[in-house]
Amino acid sequence: MEDFLQVGAIIKTHGIRGEVKVYPLTDDVNRFKELDEVILEPEDDNVSLKIEGVKYYKNLVILKFKDFDNINDIEPFVKKGIYVNRENAVACEEDEYFIADLIGLNVVTDEGKDFGIVKDVLPTGANDVYVIAHEGKEVLVPAIKQCILDVSLEDKVMTIHLLNGLV
Repeated sequence: MEDFLQVGAIIKTHGIRGEVKVYPLTDDVNRFKELDEVILEPEDDNVSLKIEGVKYYKNLVILKFKDFDNINDIEPFVKKGIYVNRENAVACEEDEYFIADLIGLNVVTDEGKDFGIVKDVLPTGANDVYVIAHEGKEVLVPAIKQCILDVSLEDKVMTIHLLNGLV
């Protein structure tokens, strides 16, 4: 499991007082009002940024970080991801999972045969679609109860039922 979960990406500065525009990568953009801090690209230096202010503009979130009061201070953060640690993550409901936890799962069929590995998750309007690497190809499996029978993050296994026409 990943220690950090990405909640957004800083796309550009906003004004001259150290604010940034963030493209949210979370189902609930209002969660930013509940966050006290985020982590900037944890793979790099684990820079923790305290959130001082949150505003919303169209489909973006405008964040102001404490101790960053002008555009020159904040400019190096542009095009960086912002993350939260697991303790600050929103709790998943039943049959909900973080995408980072699904990628890399082994996939088996309800007949007990190895099928492949989850490579990606595509969000769509109705339901997500899992991209599964299978015999050198990609198979798209809808994330619906008829297809996804079980997900065990502990065992790193997803059990699926293949509807006619999926392969």
